[in-house]
Amino acid sequence: MLEVLRNIVQEVNAAESLPDALEIIVRRVRDAMATEVCSVYMRDPETGRYIFQATEGLNRDLVGLIGLDPGEGLVTLVAEREEPVNLESAESHPRFQFLPDIGEERYHSFLGVPIIHQREVLGVLVVQQAERRRFDESEEAFLVTMSAQLAGVIAHARVTGAVGVDILAGEGSAAKVSGVPGAPGIAIGTAVVVSPSADLYAVPRRQVDNRRRELRAFKEALDKVRADIQAVADTLTTELSPEDHALFDVYLGILDDSAIGAEVAGLIKTGEWAQGALSQVMIEHIRHFERMEHSYLRERAVDVKDLGTRVLAYLQESAQDERTYPDRTILVAEELTASSLGEVPRHKLAGLISVRGSGNSHVAILARAMGVPTVMGAVDLPYMRLQDRELIIDGYNGTVHLNPPAELKQRFQHVLDQDMALSRDLEALRDEPCETLDGHRVPLWVNTGLMADVTRSLEQGAEGVGLYRTEVPFLLRERFPSEEEQRQTYRSQLAAFAPKPVTMRTLDIGGDKSLPYFPIEEDNPFLGWRGIRVTLDHPEIFLAQIRAMLKANEGLGNLQIMLPMVCNVAELEEALELIRRSHRELLQEGLSGGLPQIGVMVEVPAAVYQARALARRVDFLSVGSNDLTQYLLAVDRNNSRVADLYHSMHPAVIQALADVAKACQVEGKRVGICGELAGDPQGAVLLLAMGYDILSMNATSLPKVKKALRNVSMQEAGQLLTEVMQLEEPQQVHQRMERFLTEHGMEQFIHNPVE
Repeated sequence: MLEVLRNIVQEVNAAESLPDALEIIVRRVRDAMATEVCSVYMRDPETGRYIFQATEGLNRDLVGLIGLDPGEGLVTLVAEREEPVNLESAESHPRFQFLPDIGEERYHSFLGVPIIHQREVLGVLVVQQAERRRFDESEEAFLVTMSAQLAGVIAHARVTGAVGVDILAGEGSAAKVSGVPGAPGIAIGTAVVVSPSADLYAVPRRQVDNRRRELRAFKEALDKVRADIQAVADTLTTELSPEDHALFDVYLGILDDSAIGAEVAGLIKTGEWAQGALSQVMIEHIRHFERMEHSYLRERAVDVKDLGTRVLAYLQESAQDERTYPDRTILVAEELTASSLGEVPRHKLAGLISVRGSGNSHVAILARAMGVPTVMGAVDLPYMRLQDRELIIDGYNGTVHLNPPAELKQRFQHVLDQDMALSRDLEALRDEPCETLDGHRVPLWVNTGLMADVTRSLEQGAEGVGLYRTEVPFLLRERFPSEEEQRQTYRSQLAAFAPKPVTMRTLDIGGDKSLPYFPIEEDNPFLGWRGIRVTLDHPEIFLAQIRAMLKANEGLGNLQIMLPMVCNVAELEEALELIRRSHRELLQEGLSGGLPQIGVMVEVPAAVYQARALARRVDFLSVGSNDLTQYLLAVDRNNSRVADLYHSMHPAVIQALADVAKACQVEGKRVGICGELAGDPQGAVLLLAMGYDILSMNATSLPKVKKALRNVSMQEAGQLLTEVMQLEEPQQVHQRMERFLTEHGMEQFIHNPVE
């Protein structure tokens, strides 16, 4: 049954639309279970009705036309209970109800299981049989397994179906896809889909007017591939037998006008662009070969894929110079890269969406530095169908809206207008100190990783750098940067902010940050080899970096060094000894200047409980609230499936933050925070009350936090913290914080989802 299950899921994954997916499910499940009827009822999100959506065995003419209201029939009972209902005589159950003319009168046995995706009941999968019997445990287990496996696929297909088919006509219904917030803000614009180089499975759908040009481009690409294959064949003439050499003729034959080439040309003539037509036809043939029983024929799928990839590469090469970007471009890709981002004129770039990736990815960091609203990890997004579609990005809540109706678009436009007005108002605060109403001064620093961050940070009035991500220069290379290359990079950053302090975090890789030339592959990377663990295991990397930092600091004196992912005193002692050793060696080499201030990042629960012991050994502590929240709540903050469980102001997180601040105060050491919470006006008020000395954030958030803290007094913040510390639910904390902001005239900082 496992093989059957795998095959069904594979077929459904390849479906073009939700109706196609449901048709495959009912047909294949009925065959697999040897039952007489299999049907799917899908819940209509607007009415709550369960619509008869697909069937094998009942009246197909009524598909999509009839349904059951909540409380009617056995199907809705399955949905209400969110568990299987297994009956040998369905008609004797008090909730039994015939749908007129559907044809189920003679089927007595009934087994229904809910289709649930991320706690939402999408529909009900039902099998029926004329024989009066109760489906056995193995059959019930199979159907439950099938439903659980297909729920995500159905959810994705539902969104894909909402996008519609005719892009030029703009058909399709509204849909919302959840992801992970990458960079805050609202963007309304037109999708431009970028695909990786020569990947048949990542080519977007696109309608074109100039079909002749597409046909010509396809023919030219075919000619180039034929020439390549012929050249290889000629080169190997003397090395291959006639039989082996004949394989090249087979290759060339696949592309003939009478074979696959003709199918691609036919699809182009319907209005599909050449790359999309090639992708669709080749994938169909690849899947056809992959399903064949004979091993020799199955292996031909590799040949077809290779040919398609070669043709696609030439098509992409010819289309590269023709790409245009509309005003308010929203760049969409399976996995955005910095290079694709750089191809769009900055004045035309409104937003970014990446199907894969996290809020910590290089692109997300760059987007925050540029102030471009971004959503990452939108795994259910049917991105290949979005070219030229109007989209709305909600970077505050990590959602993408497809085909937004006029009313929803108007509401988002209102939020966007408010954001722009607020930005203009906040510009006046640039040179004002961040000082509470009763005169308490709070330095606001920035998190950086690129030189592009520098100008923006200084323009926003940053007083220092609380986190410089040294891994970014490592990510931009194809090898470890040399000590001198690092020194030059660090010197530029230190000089740009001098005399303001710059806190450089030592190399922090692992988790969701892997260097292409030093991959770390683990089953559970967030609990694995990362941060200080990697660099202590490779002292040659750590020592070169420390030496480069110390050399870069000569004559400036604004360097601070921060150690990531420390979870015990022994790690800290070992790192401190290496730093002191590097400093001694450089002094002997003629370096001038003392040892810079050294701090520890508090990112794991162990560091919270050992905060005093760590603080005694260093000059400061700085909380990385993003990772700390993740570890405290056991929630991967980059996983959209559990995004609703990641609460930056969870009572446990607030308690941990307060404990760290108190530990530093007892030891007489400075305490800062460099996670996203510091850049949230709500969180900043609580951190102020806890006694955090420095708040470090992305440059875009700095004016908002300054505005918030200048609107409150220490006494008010302290009273608020006392109240919040008594609350037991994250939602209660958010509600209290929103009420506090509203009471102080700062409701513009509240960004609840727009519905």
